[in-house]
Amino acid sequence: MLHENEVPVDEAVVRSLLDAQRPEWAGLSLSLAGAGTENTMYRLGDDLLVRLPRTQDKARSLRKEQEWLPRLAPLLTHAVPEPVHAGTPTVAFPLPWSVFRWIDGKEARPDTVQDWAAFGAELASFVRELHNIDLMEATSAGDLRWYRGGRLQACDEWISRCFEDCRTTVGAEIDIDSLARMWRAATALPEPSSPHVWLHGDLKPTNLLVADGRLHAVIDFGSLSVGFPDAEHSTIWDLPTDAREAYWDAMNLDEPTWTRARAWAIAVGVSGISYYWDTFPAFVAECRARLQEILADAAAH
Repeated sequence: MLHENEVPVDEAVVRSLLDAQRPEWAGLSLSLAGAGTENTMYRLGDDLLVRLPRTQDKARSLRKEQEWLPRLAPLLTHAVPEPVHAGTPTVAFPLPWSVFRWIDGKEARPDTVQDWAAFGAELASFVRELHNIDLMEATSAGDLRWYRGGRLQACDEWISRCFEDCRTTVGAEIDIDSLARMWRAATALPEPSSPHVWLHGDLKPTNLLVADGRLHAVIDFGSLSVGFPDAEHSTIWDLPTDAREAYWDAMNLDEPTWTRARAWAIAVGVSGISYYWDTFPAFVAECRARLQEILADAAAH
């Protein structure tokens, strides 16, 4: 369990949902396909994926995906998830849930990506496409409002506490003081003035599927939102230097935007360590690796 009030789920629960709501799928094979901070996933047969939110709060993301992915998908070159069933709560699982088409591909890793510079440029192309899609009257409100689409200053008190937590947990292993200086430098910049855009919100390698060495699909739109674009670029520190530099060149980002993007990357890293230290060591390791990469990148430049 990663969160308070988390709803437990296992294969028997998923089978009960299928029996009740999609009996034509109940006889298909079922296997755990992964579990993140917000959802647990099961592969259903060869062509489907069941996603089940961990908490009531996380369930709100399913409504966004059901409503907006069918409208965004035709406007994007790369594949994105296709919802095929909006599951309703039951006694066994009292939250909404979803079924999507399965998308073949492997996570972006050194053994799956052929050319990191080309990959960075492909990711930039996806981001430009998404950010250029008309908002279709969507606004940064309700389910489409998310803190990473807002202003850094609004998170300063919370992130400052996370820095203190990290000083206690990781100690001297990571240069928290340097990261805090980068954060403060970004919060001192003028607030972004760019228009609001569509944001994927979590373009980390586990959400980027690779086929034949190239970017094939972008998955997990649970953080889909409308807001300032700065934080969208933050996950580029999860990729190797060649990808990051190619992305930067392709996006033609100015220094203030890059500085704010780096601050968002720091914020997610230190808050992830603070929140998941005792419950999700794999995610903590991801956050530590991101922060170390930010420090190395800053030292190199």
